[in-house]
Amino acid sequence: MNRLTKKLLKHFFIWLGITVAVPVLAIACIAGYYHRIVSAAPNNMRVPEQPGELGKWVNTFSGTGGIPYMCAHNFPGVCMPFGMLRLSPETASMLANKRALNTSGYYFGDNKIIGFSHTRLVGTGATDGGHFLVVPGTGDDVLNNYQEKRYHRFSHKNEKAFPGYYAVRLSKPNILAELTASMRTGMHRYSFPANSKAHILIDVSNALGGKRSREGTIQVIPEANEIEGSIRTFGSFAGRYGGLKVYFVAQFDQAFDSFSLWTGDSVRTQQTRLKGDDLGVDLGFSQSASERVIELRVAISHASIANARTNLQAESAGNSFSEIVRKTRQAWEERLSSIRIQGGNEEQKAIFYTALYRSFQMPTVFNDVNGDYLGFDKRVHSAKEFRYFTDLSLWDTFRTTHPLYTLIAPADQQDMLRSLVSMKEQGGWLPRWPSGNGYTNSMLGTPADIVIAESWLKGMRDFDIHTAYEAMKQTALSATSTGAPYSGREGVEYYVKHGYCPAELMSEAVGRTLEFAWADHAISLLADALGHHEDAALFRKHAQFYRNLWNPETQYFQPKTTAGEFQAIKPKLLTYTDRSGEYTNDYVEGSALQWRWAIPFDAPGLISLFRNRDYFVSELNAFFAEATAKLGPWHPGPYYWQGNEPDIHAAYLFNVAGRPDLTQKWLRWILDHKYKDNFVGLDGNDDAGTLSAWYVFSALGLYPIAGTDIYQLGAPLFQKAEVKLAESLLLIVADNYSPEHIYVKRVCLNDQVLDRSWLQHAEIQNGGVLRFEMSEKPCLPADDTD
Repeated sequence: MNRLTKKLLKHFFIWLGITVAVPVLAIACIAGYYHRIVSAAPNNMRVPEQPGELGKWVNTFSGTGGIPYMCAHNFPGVCMPFGMLRLSPETASMLANKRALNTSGYYFGDNKIIGFSHTRLVGTGATDGGHFLVVPGTGDDVLNNYQEKRYHRFSHKNEKAFPGYYAVRLSKPNILAELTASMRTGMHRYSFPANSKAHILIDVSNALGGKRSREGTIQVIPEANEIEGSIRTFGSFAGRYGGLKVYFVAQFDQAFDSFSLWTGDSVRTQQTRLKGDDLGVDLGFSQSASERVIELRVAISHASIANARTNLQAESAGNSFSEIVRKTRQAWEERLSSIRIQGGNEEQKAIFYTALYRSFQMPTVFNDVNGDYLGFDKRVHSAKEFRYFTDLSLWDTFRTTHPLYTLIAPADQQDMLRSLVSMKEQGGWLPRWPSGNGYTNSMLGTPADIVIAESWLKGMRDFDIHTAYEAMKQTALSATSTGAPYSGREGVEYYVKHGYCPAELMSEAVGRTLEFAWADHAISLLADALGHHEDAALFRKHAQFYRNLWNPETQYFQPKTTAGEFQAIKPKLLTYTDRSGEYTNDYVEGSALQWRWAIPFDAPGLISLFRNRDYFVSELNAFFAEATAKLGPWHPGPYYWQGNEPDIHAAYLFNVAGRPDLTQKWLRWILDHKYKDNFVGLDGNDDAGTLSAWYVFSALGLYPIAGTDIYQLGAPLFQKAEVKLAESLLLIVADNYSPEHIYVKRVCLNDQVLDRSWLQHAEIQNGGVLRFEMSEKPCLPADDTD
């Protein structure tokens, strides 16, 4: 090898080393920086406000971080239970100022706060809300800094939050921001450093994630220290039904000595009114030699500015910031006290009360204090003697959250049922995923059928069941008209004709067939309860259509053509990784392996499809044994995935197969590995409290079979739980309690031994004592397939 060749090789390897080393070093630096951000622990900052007895266990930062697409999408800010207004920080990423890595607006891995906005969805994959962003700052460059995306840096060590209160100290220029909220009003308290010129911006056209806004209005009323206005935003969901109009009134506790309006890059100093698609106001306050504390109240309405002002006066007039904190904290204490637990370690208590808290953050009360709300017909209606709810993530929440409300919050569930009927009356159909004042058509199936049927079966009567039932029948038996705002059961005409959804005629054919069958099963039970026995027989038949997609050779639910030919699948391939959809187009948010267990409403029928019961148990056990124990991994894998809905009931199927010991074993594994008291918290999207409500039920030792009045029994996590029902108390006791005793030897209800692994709602609706005798070793009972 000559000298030139050696020299060239030397330079090549130097270049190669640099080429490899530089990105590796850059990635290492980014990873280190991220680790430093998320390692800073919140809730250590001293503030005058303190949490309540049970609120102290709630970690409001749980579920706000992790891998972005696996994030639970929760937020750390403030709201009342089911509040119309959810006030929280919006953050930007550490390098690129990217917004909405968490669709609720706050991502734990971010280190910049953009400002504080008043609306968002909770735990969903949809980016909606972000109304009326409030941005504090000092000096005369606040607006310019904001428009140039020079956001406030912060550290989690300078944050504190509990139900009803959030605070953060912005490092530069040392502003303490504190937030609380009533049902429709957000209250801000900003403490500015001495000898600084305080400014507060309100970005009227802000939308989470930079989504589109239009038709903005703003008016400054200096003599009243007020701002009022409105905007229409087009988020992930609102954009599907023409945008969501929101009105606001903002009221300061002191006069501002200067103001200017902006629209785009143009600043107007001589105007008090402005219209446009991109606008806001910059308010200046006189310099003070001592610390200046400014309080701001922002009320919203979806009906009018006048209603926003009425909301503000009704909910916060005459109350200080600390008084609002106290009232909101007390509202949360009342919700959290619906279940009181004893035993367990501190992390388990924190996870439990955080889960219970998350279960009550959505749906959204949508009516103003006077009852006005914007209906699905785009008109303002008045809710008489009930609260009108929207933002119902029904494809998710029908499984766990609504059954939880039916058990411990029946008055809320009752109003949600009335709201669903109102949506049908004003919009034409029962919705699948209603948000704001429109149909989003998100996900599949008709889960409202399941929620309504189950509620009726469990004794809820104070709503128009006949209107609801006729709507169910209509959607279950015929296609929704072309161009309708609601998509209904897409492909239902083929489902009725062929007994399944044919793969060549629609996407998601397997998922649709199984979801339609579940809803039909619920309708059949409701029809029988209402005395419509011919209807019941028809829907019982339809509920068995799931069998038509079972391939006995592969032992999987598979897509099938109209000619009856099964299509090829790759059972372990996820829909998320099958980019072309060639093998997973017929499933929804999961693998064929995860959808293999998607028949909880007829578990005996599902088991009968397998070669034999032992084979079913073996396959289901392997489904769990092969699952990753890591929380919120970048790739969930094709096996059991707690972070998504199609298989979250699967552990309870062991009960029906005669192996409750395996139900108990794998439930404890899920409770221990798939929920944590940290910023990741959950294994995927919380989906409006669906995963959180799963934890609440499973920690109690119960699990609802949605669309029925049946609860499967698991094993309680705590030594004792007092569950407040409508007018009684259900006491759940674990005898021979120990952290190592995860198995159940015997179950007694009111001192009567249960010879089964399930119970009916009627058996506990009037309270009583459900007693589990725990054991360190598995107990194998006699066969139980009912």
